[in-house]
Amino acid sequence: MSAKIKTQYGEIFISDDVIATIAGLATTECYGLVGMAVKNTKDGIVELLKRDSLSKGVKVTAEEDQIIVDLYIIVEFGTKISTVADNIISKVKYTMETMTGLKVKSVNINVQGVRV
Repeated sequence: MSAKIKTQYGEIFISDDVIATIAGLATTECYGLVGMAVKNTKDGIVELLKRDSLSKGVKVTAEEDQIIVDLYIIVEFGTKISTVADNIISKVKYTMETMTGLKVKSVNINVQGVRV
């Protein structure tokens, strides 16, 4: 399902993959983050994603003109997780709202691991 913006001239549809890529790139700019992660539910192994597949660590749910973003991350050892999460939430929310014009209902952070 894609996000939809209604204007006086028509409708704009933004793909969930585009939203996930924007959120992934905004996340990687934050301090204290090692990278994005995807969890292999079969055997519980957390995999660090490369830059070209960041959208696999992002789940987007669109509700008309609002979106919910779930991020799966790996944080750096020695950093305060709550501070890193707050920075990511504010950065992703600001970036998503300025680039797409969509309102962000919530940004949920799922810490999948800690690495040195």
